[in-house]
Amino acid sequence: MPEQKRVDPRAIRSKKMLKNAVFSLLADNVEISQLTVQKIANRAELNRATFYLHYEDINDLLRQLVHEIFDELSQKVEPLLQVKSSNEEEQLVVFLNYFYEYRTTFAVLVEHKGFKKHLTNLLKNTIEKRRIVRNIDHAKGVVSVDILTSSLLGIMMWWIKDGTEYSAEFIAGQITLMYKRRYF
Repeated sequence: MPEQKRVDPRAIRSKKMLKNAVFSLLADNVEISQLTVQKIANRAELNRATFYLHYEDINDLLRQLVHEIFDELSQKVEPLLQVKSSNEEEQLVVFLNYFYEYRTTFAVLVEHKGFKKHLTNLLKNTIEKRRIVRNIDHAKGVVSVDILTSSLLGIMMWWIKDGTEYSAEFIAGQITLMYKRRYF
């Protein structure tokens, strides 16, 4: 059996501090193009050398952040794919709560074509899988997956930018009412 490499807890803590610094800077409305290693290191209360121990550059850090976000989003989406679930709205709330928790980051990242495309694909694939699992016939007057995906993405983006006074439970209820399980 191969030996497993031991992860240094200090490295985990440093990486977490650097990532949280990025979230904090984005929450302060710093544009991604204005992020610098020095700003991130200062916010994390670490030095630049520590940054470069863990990341090649800012793009490497952002790429890893985006991958982590989508890994977590995928985990939150997975329960929505169950065939007979009595708590679909609850599962939607869990997904939306994650989205809301990182709303400032999503609001900034979604402005970048690659991120928006990845998020759109995640939603689209989820809708398609839910339709397959539920045997929803595409020929029987259901809304196009592309239109439904754009609609959901639009609702979510409006919510995290302008509708923040509404809870995830409220938004999940509205989405459920609007789509009545028939389309998605």
